[in-house]
Amino acid sequence: MALPHVSAEHLRQFVERIETLEAERAAVGQQIREVYAEAKASGYDVRTLRAVVRLRAMDGAKRAEAEALLETYKAALGLA
Repeated sequence: MALPHVSAEHLRQFVERIETLEAERAAVGQQIREVYAEAKASGYDVRTLRAVVRLRAMDGAKRAEAEALLETYKAALGLA
């Protein structure tokens, strides 16, 4: 298998873009942690808040399916 031609400049540009995005992701992650800490200080349960955020990220059908499955499991275990 032949190796592709490697342009040092092109490669450097990719690496720098990735590094910039990784730094941005870390900054956003820190901001999210701060918002959760602020919510906790206001008396909200962070675990439940995270669950609500996950549910809101799902489309309606997936959310309904996940909730129905959870109810089925709870009923099977006598938790309903």
